[in-house]
Amino acid sequence: MFSNTVSDQLVEMLVQSGIKRVYAVTGDSLNFVNDAIRRSGKIEWIHVRNEETGAFAAGAEAQLNGIACCAGSSGPGHVHLLNGLYDAHKSSASVIAIASTCHSTEFGTDSFQETNTIKLFDDCSCYNQIAVTPKQFPRMFQAAIQNAIHKKGVAVIGLPGDITDMPAEQSPTAMHVYHSNPIIRPSDAELIQLAELLNAHSKITIFCGIGAADAHDEIVLLSKLLHAPVGYSFKGKMSIQYDNPNEIGMTGLLGLPSAFQSMHESEVLLLLGTDFPYSDFMPVKNKIIQIDTAPEKLGRRAKLDMGLCGNIKDTLLALLPHIKQQSDNTFLTKQLEEYSNVKKQLNNYVDDAGKIDCIHPEFVASRIDALSTQDAIYTVDTGMTCVWAARYLTATGKRTLLGSFNHGSMANAMPQSIGAALACPDRQVIAMCGDGGISMMLGDIMTIVQYKLPVKLIVFNNHSLGMVKLEMEVSGLPDWQTTMVNPDFSKIAEAMGMKAITVNDPTKVDEALLQAFSYDGPMLLNVITDPNALAMPPKITFEQMKGMATSMTKLMLNGRMEEVWKTIESNKKHMKDIL
Repeated sequence: MFSNTVSDQLVEMLVQSGIKRVYAVTGDSLNFVNDAIRRSGKIEWIHVRNEETGAFAAGAEAQLNGIACCAGSSGPGHVHLLNGLYDAHKSSASVIAIASTCHSTEFGTDSFQETNTIKLFDDCSCYNQIAVTPKQFPRMFQAAIQNAIHKKGVAVIGLPGDITDMPAEQSPTAMHVYHSNPIIRPSDAELIQLAELLNAHSKITIFCGIGAADAHDEIVLLSKLLHAPVGYSFKGKMSIQYDNPNEIGMTGLLGLPSAFQSMHESEVLLLLGTDFPYSDFMPVKNKIIQIDTAPEKLGRRAKLDMGLCGNIKDTLLALLPHIKQQSDNTFLTKQLEEYSNVKKQLNNYVDDAGKIDCIHPEFVASRIDALSTQDAIYTVDTGMTCVWAARYLTATGKRTLLGSFNHGSMANAMPQSIGAALACPDRQVIAMCGDGGISMMLGDIMTIVQYKLPVKLIVFNNHSLGMVKLEMEVSGLPDWQTTMVNPDFSKIAEAMGMKAITVNDPTKVDEALLQAFSYDGPMLLNVITDPNALAMPPKITFEQMKGMATSMTKLMLNGRMEEVWKTIESNKKHMKDIL
């Protein structure tokens, strides 16, 4: 195909790279790109209400299908992309971001809507350049696409508005995209050394991240040979938990005591494909081995005895023939018993569904898990919703869980559900939204309605910034400015053309979820949940207990005794476990 203009050339290269759609708000410097997409007919333009939504949606699509694209017009348009692009880049999502700008002739003159895209996007991209001539564009854009694919991150191409309508200059080298899938593993000598270390110990814990997602079967086999319990990060849960007889749950802020205990009581901790960011939850007295495809990540969270570069599946396939069957399963048995006890404690919150206008969020999450499909895609907001998803959603080997797990942004679930629904139209998509998160991006409910995406938005409406409230309380501070005066989210959704219902009775939760899941179209479920439900971390420190006591005392002294009693009543099972 011969490209008439730079915009035509851009569309041709996007098609070549596998892009199916562009998430954007059209206008001024993007208009010729928009028209080129229209004339091509090979790419869909998804008109979001806010470019931040577009970037989050593209990040979700890239994590599901490999690559995606979003765009923002001059100045404010591409500035809106930033939060979603930070999230995509930290999530290792291959996203191409088109940042159109003012005319190249206006650079450096403080022109209307002028921004410096190189400075703006430098911290959230693996490639970031601006093309100021048609001759530059194709080779730059090829480099952007290749960087996004192979470095698994965001690639930004700055595109001045005047360039977009200029005649394209053909490049014989730039109109192809190359995919490569090399085998990456440690050397034979390193593998033998690793095998000797593992064979020499009987108390070994394996901890897996998203980088181990393709190695489920190899991890299970290794754990059986070593009689090693298997923990995982939040991002690794859906890939590692299912059909895994030795799994012991998560650790970290959202995790469980069983995984924390196993990691600390083991002689050897084997970290596979994880850049687990919470150093406070890492042990310091045992031997730690880390394997990752990115050698720059080795040792930045814990002191290592061995740090090896390798793809987890490739490495384990080469390692397994050197591993001997362990005979002593005492350590594994103890950790599995602890995990069984922890799961029983979690069920206490499911068995008690709450009361009118105070439904227990743990119960809601457990019912979402029970009633959703075996290949559902869940998107979860940052905050307390993340905790309930982490603890009550279970893996099947086909389900996918998306969230802002590295960037930790609010308001990600609903935008990510847009990208998920478009990327995988044959799968159920459920967005578990916090009331704080959904409030930030309400406008893009209209995007879901406009494109008739059958997304189910489940709003955990506790009229509070729950995670912030907990953070303040464990620090000894009385919660302040965390209460939210919410609108009726179901009425807002209905006004936007989306079917919606409010549930405030725990006995009606199943009925409402089944209605939402069976409805052939988008639907919002506004669930009134307990604002005093706490998510306790797997390891409670003395300082945290002291901080909580101090916080409760301050509330009483300030005349907020009713809140104290409500907190105790909602979390008496936690208090029992601690005491």
